[in-house]
Parts: sequence; structure tokens; C-alpha cells
Amino acid sequence: MPRDDAVNPLRRLRWSAFALIVVLLGGTIGYLILGFGVLDAAYQTVTTVSTVGFREVQPLSHAGQIFTMVLIMSGVGTVLYTFGIAFESLVEGQLREEQRRRRMDRNIAALSGHVVVCGWGRVGRSIARHVAESGQQVVVIDNDPERLRGLEILHVVGDATSDSVLIEAGIERAGTLIAAIDTDAENLYVTLSGRSMRPDLFIVARARDESSEAKLCRAGADRVVNPQAIGGARMAAFVSQPHVSEFLDVVMHDREFEFQLEEFEIAADSPLAGVTLRESAINEHTGALILALRTADGTFITKPSLDTILAAGQVLICIGAPSELSQVTGMIRISHEANRPVS
Repeated sequence: MPRDDAVNPLRRLRWSAFALIVVLLGGTIGYLILGFGVLDAAYQTVTTVSTVGFREVQPLSHAGQIFTMVLIMSGVGTVLYTFGIAFESLVEGQLREEQRRRRMDRNIAALSGHVVVCGWGRVGRSIARHVAESGQQVVVIDNDPERLRGLEILHVVGDATSDSVLIEAGIERAGTLIAAIDTDAENLYVTLSGRSMRPDLFIVARARDESSEAKLCRAGADRVVNPQAIGGARMAAFVSQPHVSEFLDVVMHDREFEFQLEEFEIAADSPLAGVTLRESAINEHTGALILALRTADGTFITKPSLDTILAAGQVLICIGAPSELSQVTGMIRISHEANRPVS
């Protein structure tokens, strides 16, 4: 609901500025009628309403004196009111922004296991939107305050390559760091900084050039993504296998769809650690289908046999209805930090 004029200084500022313009135009027109030239009339009006009062440009008649007194009474009050409202708006805006910044800092300080997205360009916006849709908390870092103006997502204005800015974004408590700045050099620096500060941090880095991918991996990125290459591959897939590609898109991103893909990491204290897939009876108890298993060394095993022994650090990739996947979560007993949608 819009605020009343009496408590909205910005609206009052617009009206007072309009009144000041009317006074200045009225004073100029009045002096023109009294025989002043255009420049002299404008000069006389400004010096009168601003109370500078150097001198009259030309001698005033009785009518001119009366008009000047009226102009002083109306114009000086309007000028003072306008400047007062302008100052109030400036101070109130600064205070409101400071309060908003402090509230955001408190909210960031309360986060744990969140995702830090460095870069608020087109790629960063898309990443943050999809991560937020998955239910995870997001903190955005960008050095352009105009990009972040009015952004409701928690954010920090600053250089993501700076350790202090990463700390302000809660890197010490974050679960994932995403380097999605426009240049590979900056993403490389962010990756190095994040890895040196948090050896256990999961880091995803964006690469524009193929030659940068290996460098980002050596710098400490767990995953390197080339949006151009992925975009080209997806477009090609829509040509060669359009129905398969569309089905995977729906399963991955449509939360209203009947089936979803999800990954589950076997924790060390999971009751399923050390038992076979047959003994776990995940499919029988939940109805979810196990598509693949990823071993601790990163190897994927598709359609794992029922004799496969589950171990800590392994990841099960399952497909099923949300209720079925929820039951899998209960059986494995993993934390929310270890349960991330497949990407």
C-alpha cells in the first residue's frame, strides 16, 4: 500500500519541486510584464527567491515593489521547503539503505551450507534462480551496485576476488561456491581464493574458453562448466533426440512433474553403509528406481547390480515421485548438505 504524502518525502519533494518551478516561472513572467528583459527577469527572480538580493537590475515601480514582496513571501518559503525536503529524502534514503544493509548482513551471518554465486550477469542470474528453486539459500556477489539495486536475494557489493568480500558473503560457512564472472581470469582467482580459504568447499567455475578449463581444475574447481559448449550440445540434442532432451528437461527442472531426478550420498553413519543393494531393498520399500551409482573416486556405474555393496562416500542417483524420493532420504539419513539435485 503506498504511503501517505505526509510521510513520503519523495512524493513531497516532487510536489515542492513543481511548486518551485511555478514560482520561478511566475516571477520571470511578472518581471517581463514590468518591462524587464528575459535574462534580467530570470536573474531578478532567482536573486529574489534565494534571498541573495544583490541589487535590483533596474529601478522598481510601486507595482514592481509590491510584486517583489509577494514573490519573496511565496518564493522564499517554497525554496526553503524544497531544500528541506531534499535533505530529508537524502538522509532518509541513506538511513534506509544502511538499515537494509545491516539486516542483510545479519541474515547472511545466520546462513550455513548456502551457495555463494560470484557474478550477477546473465549466467549468474540463471544459476541463482535455479538454485533458489531447489530450496537452497543463495548469496550473490557483484562489484556493480547498479546491477544489484533492488535485488531481493541476499547479496554483497564488492570484488569477489577479495578474501574480505568472500568472508562477508559467508564463505566460511557456505556449502558451494560458484564462480560465474564474465572473465576466466577472475573466475580463476575466485577459485584459488575459495580453495585456499576452504579446502573442503565444493567449487563450480564457469569457463568461456576451452583452454581455461584445465587451469580452473588445477586451481581447485570441482566442476568446470562452459555455457557455450553446453548450450551447443543441448541444441544439437534437440535436433537428434528432441523427445529425450525435452523429457530430461522436464524431469530436471519441472517441480510439478510426476517424476524427478535426485542424488543421495551415503554418509558414514548411514544404516545402508556396508550392505548390498539387494539387502537395502530401496526399490521395494520406496518405489524409486536407482539409475546409477557413483563411487568415491568419481566413477559412474549405471544400472548397478543388486550385489553392489554400498559404502560411505558413494552417491545414488534415483528417479521417482517426490514422495518416493522422500522415503529414500529417510532410509539413507543424509543431511541437507549432502542432498543436492542432479545438475
